Amino acid sequence: MPDFRENVSLRNLITFHIDANARYYIKISTLGELQELIASGFLHKHPFLLLGGGSNILFTKDFEGLVIHIQNKGIEVQPTDNTTVFVKCAAGENWSDFVTFCVQRGFGGLENLSLIPGNVGSCPIQNIGAYGVEVKNSLISVEAIDLSTGKFRVFTNQECGFGYRDSIFKRELKGKVAIWSVTFSLNLCPSIHIEYGAITTELQLLGIVNPCIADISKAVTRIRQSKLPDPEILGNAGSFFKNPVVSLEFAENLKKEFPGIVFFSQADGNAKLAAGWLIEHCGLKGFREGDAGVHQNQALVLVNYGKATGNDILDLAKNIQQSVNQHFGVYLEIEVNIV
Repeated sequence: MPDFRENVSLRNLITFHIDANARYYIKISTLGELQELIASGFLHKHPFLLLGGGSNILFTKDFEGLVIHIQNKGIEVQPTDNTTVFVKCAAGENWSDFVTFCVQRGFGGLENLSLIPGNVGSCPIQNIGAYGVEVKNSLISVEAIDLSTGKFRVFTNQECGFGYRDSIFKRELKGKVAIWSVTFSLNLCPSIHIEYGAITTELQLLGIVNPCIADISKAVTRIRQSKLPDPEILGNAGSFFKNPVVSLEFAENLKKEFPGIVFFSQADGNAKLAAGWLIEHCGLKGFREGDAGVHQNQALVLVNYGKATGNDILDLAKNIQQSVNQHFGVYLEIEVNIV
């Protein structure tokens, strides 16, 4: 029988640093441990929750079940030819450290995703993205464990059903599989993605004219550090809301009424609005109620100033949704998982 701990505080395992306890807790570092847990039948009798880096979750209450903390490690580099390399990374590896590992070796494709919090196993669930790049652009396959049988399943990029901050792991397979590793196809002769103006501006400030992937990673890291709070210092889960996607016609009509509104045209003919701009122009940037607040430098980030509960954060989020809907007729969808 696997070795569980009981009544474990989750505060230091989640980046929001909310006081919440798990009735049972187990750390999984090897495939054998996970398969033993599945074979025990415990998962058929109790609710359970998979936890990675704890960077995209908000607990509004104690969890009356088992928290399974995936902590496997390992990175394998598989050369293919002179232009491409496959890199297989264990789900329990820290995402930001993994990106640094790749950038240092000249493996291009993930540099725009530098300093995003969380673990590698979470990246395909959310199809994480930043500055014009998404995980789906480089991901080859996901190796997962079926939590009912303990058997391996391999999902190709297409089978992952990727969408904007979405995948099959967030929908049909939520709670049914545990992601064990992710394999990426990265470039030894990488293309540089600096379509987003913030990167270009930062490179100019750094005096860099012909950037390499290390320069892009450095620029993105500096931008994120200037705008986003460090979870070790101020509890947060990064972007709390998705950038809403609307029709291009709707976005252009909004621009007539609000000339400064920020949106980005999409290949499918829609437009993606900047949720942070919408929140800021509702007068909520820097707003604080008790220990729950909107970050002063980035309105898309909700923060815990110390003793906020999960419900305090959620109530603030609902107020923001209501305000944005009243001002702009746009509904903000929460990106963070609420428990």
